[in-house]
Amino acid sequence: MSSLTSKSGSCLCGAINYTAQTDGNYGACHCSMCRKFSGGVFLAFAAKNVKFDGAENIATHQSSDWAERAHCKTCGTSLYYKLTLDIPAAQEYHIGAGTLDDLSDMTFDSQIFIDEKPHGYSFAEKTKDMTGAEVFAAAGASEEG
Repeated sequence: MSSLTSKSGSCLCGAINYTAQTDGNYGACHCSMCRKFSGGVFLAFAAKNVKFDGAENIATHQSSDWAERAHCKTCGTSLYYKLTLDIPAAQEYHIGAGTLDDLSDMTFDSQIFIDEKPHGYSFAEKTKDMTGAEVFAAAGASEEG
């Protein structure tokens, strides 16, 4: 990661607020689980040193053998995706970009599970695109969990 900047955000109702450090980039995940989790494409940024205020309002769900997802118990805002494997990438949260207080200085730079993207929409930005198999290979994990 390049130099990190501090960002803040919250869920829709304000029961959960957070601060996190990010490299200033965010991306889209088109996998079927993220689409169900967010109601569409899941736009998220990789975050480190995340601190939650109102953490008692966070509900987590083990969504696969390798990851959990979290939402606000009060308003239902989709908050984050986090790997649960014992690998370095599991130290990061992938927080919903729409929860940021200010997204204006962030750069949309990547799309993953591009092979699962539904027809009918596309983004104008040129991004680094990865298939599901490429994502699992880069993370050092298998698709089987």
